[in-house]
Amino acid sequence: MPTKMLQIPTPDGQADTFAAFPDDGKQHPGVLMYADGFGIRPVVREMARELVGHGYYVLVPNFFYRHGPAPVVELPEHIGEETRNELMSRLMPLIEGHTVERTLRDADAYLGCLTAQPEVSAGPVAVTGYCIGGLLAVRTAVAHPGRVAAVAGFHAPVGAAGPDSLRRLTAQVHFGHAATDLTPEALAELNQVLDAAGVDYTSEIYPGTVHGFTMADTDAFNPAALRLHWDRLLPLLDRALAAL
Repeated sequence: MPTKMLQIPTPDGQADTFAAFPDDGKQHPGVLMYADGFGIRPVVREMARELVGHGYYVLVPNFFYRHGPAPVVELPEHIGEETRNELMSRLMPLIEGHTVERTLRDADAYLGCLTAQPEVSAGPVAVTGYCIGGLLAVRTAVAHPGRVAAVAGFHAPVGAAGPDSLRRLTAQVHFGHAATDLTPEALAELNQVLDAAGVDYTSEIYPGTVHGFTMADTDAFNPAALRLHWDRLLPLLDRALAAL
């Protein structure tokens, strides 16, 4: 399948972005994928290619582009616990500095680039994200109700978007939470907010998981949970984007 790196102009610079799409000469629905805090790397590219294999054009931006091209910190082939702690100490200032305002300015640029690609179908797109990327996905969907038809977040701090934002979701939603990230009581509170707002959603704790369970290059990886993630994500995209 064709892949390429794009440079997306934003108000704050150029965001280096991985793009992949089916090699059939047809148009396909677009998916904006936000990586986790470790950013664009082989495992994320492979997940993007998996989505492409199901008929989607996938765009993965380096949302830390203000600090340099991806990866913004040097990454080992496998991110073990000791390595993770050291990497996170360097990444946390970048994560904390990635404000809502920056997220929304960037989202405008990312969505504009995605929908302008000649291989992307007209109409709404989907947004998905992992870890901090899941929060960015939610904020993007809330800010673009007419452009985002589906949003998914995995082992993501989606509650940090705040109840007021979550109530404004108009996209179809799936949240897959790590068992170490959210208690059943906290899940019930989150879901109550979505229920009260009439959001079309599923939101569940994936059994036996720890934060980062989808990422095969980390100690957190859980193969069964990754399969469950695909079992939830692909039908969501199909329902929301099948008519495109």
